[in-house]
Amino acid sequence: MPCYFALFDLQQSFWLDLEQLATRYRELALEVHPDLFVGASEYKQRLVLERSASLNEAYQTLKSPTKRARYLLAMNGDKLPIEVTVHDPDFLMQQMQWHEELEDLQSETNLAGLAVFKHTLKVAQNELNKSFAACWDNAAQRQHAECLMRRMQFLDKLTHEVHQLEEHLDDELDAAIHTRPT
Repeated sequence: MPCYFALFDLQQSFWLDLEQLATRYRELALEVHPDLFVGASEYKQRLVLERSASLNEAYQTLKSPTKRARYLLAMNGDKLPIEVTVHDPDFLMQQMQWHEELEDLQSETNLAGLAVFKHTLKVAQNELNKSFAACWDNAAQRQHAECLMRRMQFLDKLTHEVHQLEEHLDDELDAAIHTRPT
């Protein structure tokens, strides 16, 4: 498996210049665009398709802080199952509080509160990114990096739930507006 960082001519680091990553991705994607290989053999078309899929996977991995963290840990030789119970009592309590708050926001149909909640999650994600980077840069703290990556995964899932709730509440609001007598 090729190194994703080398593929994009980037240093192996948690912090990346996402503009540089996107620019390099577009350059490489043009090289394997299917339209360039319409007249090529089936074998060549399949190779190009595989290279394009690998390029997309590499890009998706590196542009996401959580996926990038997981990838760095895997490159370091850490065996990381996708789902693992987090043995972190403080964070488990925080998870429960966030879930309760999200449930309250849903039952109250509180879009303004949801915006505040989203901001809280964004701040927490940024702090986790900084903490992971610090652990990653300090070899003596690398074991703690896995714990932080697990927290990052949880926040990604919770953020996804928030986006789904936001869409649901927007749909409900639209339906209420459209069914209101004029």
